[in-house]
Amino acid sequence: MTGGSPVFGRPGRARPVHLLPALALSVTLALTAASPATAASPATATTSAAQPAAAKPSTVKFPPGFLWGVATSGFQSEGSFPDSNWTRYAENEAPGVEDPYGNSVDFRHRYPGDLKLAKGLGVSVFRTSVEWSRIEPRRGHRDPAAIAYYDDLVRRIKANGMRPMLTLDHWVYPGWVADQGAWDDPKTQDDWLRNARYIVNRYKGQGVIWITFNEASAYIYKELTTRPMDLGQMMTMRDALIKTHRAAYDMIHQVDPGAPVSSNVAYGSAINGIFDAALFNDVTDKLDFIGIDYYYGANLENLTAVHSLTGEFWKIDPEPEGLYYVLKNYQRRLPHLPVYIVENGMPTDDGKPRPDGYTRSNHLRDHIYWIQRAMAEGVKMMGFNYWSLTDNYEWGSYRPRFGLYTVDALTDPSLKRRPTDAVPTYRSLIANRGVPSGYMPVRKPGWCSIADPIATCLGTTPTPPAAYRSVG
Repeated sequence: MTGGSPVFGRPGRARPVHLLPALALSVTLALTAASPATAASPATATTSAAQPAAAKPSTVKFPPGFLWGVATSGFQSEGSFPDSNWTRYAENEAPGVEDPYGNSVDFRHRYPGDLKLAKGLGVSVFRTSVEWSRIEPRRGHRDPAAIAYYDDLVRRIKANGMRPMLTLDHWVYPGWVADQGAWDDPKTQDDWLRNARYIVNRYKGQGVIWITFNEASAYIYKELTTRPMDLGQMMTMRDALIKTHRAAYDMIHQVDPGAPVSSNVAYGSAINGIFDAALFNDVTDKLDFIGIDYYYGANLENLTAVHSLTGEFWKIDPEPEGLYYVLKNYQRRLPHLPVYIVENGMPTDDGKPRPDGYTRSNHLRDHIYWIQRAMAEGVKMMGFNYWSLTDNYEWGSYRPRFGLYTVDALTDPSLKRRPTDAVPTYRSLIANRGVPSGYMPVRKPGWCSIADPIATCLGTTPTPPAAYRSVG
């Protein structure tokens, strides 16, 4: 997943708590110092987010052409993975690595069946990554078997009635790139763009939605803590990602005219200004839609996001209404662009029910409700991807379970896909274009959301339920 958190992007093994505050502070100072002052963060650009006092809350149905999807990534799900930075991190038990990678959920050989599961949900988008490590395992050598696999994967995505959303970099690069210094070496930018041009040329004209870098902030943070890097290397990587995204955006529009391009940003609650400063603030003119990953929020009645400091993400109480504020804030910053929720989901602790009884279905319905509220107030929604279709390798651990279909990767040699309660729920939401009028979210809104403190601490907390304003 790209499980955005208040400290970093994705869950894994518990980190040493004493290291995190210092690292977070260092990242904050470095990134915010380098970020343009004109790019306001969601937390500071909030003055118009409050619900007008006289307005009756309303929702709208999702339009017929809305892009419902599911998401995964190559390294996390494929298995049988070639030499890369992340196979090395797993093998060397780098910080945050608890479980061996093994064969993950073997998407590499089971993708025809997994695509049928996605089709059965009624989704119209399937997101994954085309892995550079697999395409070019050695500099200058492209693997014909890997190319044939991705060719067939894209073909089958389309044959199952879905549109490919392809990520060019989901935090993984070839071992030979690691050997040359990764993003420390300027050659990596040229190598990355050369590979990206090859992939875009191969799949142009097929309706692909392109993501350049997945969650640049979490990518940088993971390299900072797992590789590891010092702060100078971190700033070099940040600058390289910005330059490479900008060049990739222009290249994709040249090679695949009309294809939408973006880089999804992780929403990170109180320090989201840092997350945006990693790349987003410097590329807003090179985005065709606002890609947002939303997993967690916080308010003064729900401070459980502190569990992110120990990596125990399943202990965090979700804040569904935070998504409503996040959508409105990003839309206000870039009013000319539509918004796509590239990732949203909820981890459970090794597949066990949450102690509070809050289910994956509850989580999904509640978040969809708040998206419908934001749409009724002018947010131009383009799409929504659920993370993820199946459980997979969460950057060092199989313990956090995000899948609509759960897989016991460590204990079940058959890797059977077992549906969770959210499978029929998602299918119903898609078929009915959202939650019904009068839906009451299971999770009640909390007071004083960090996602929009001015509106929620000094204004009025939005109160469900809401009637449909109109039917799209």
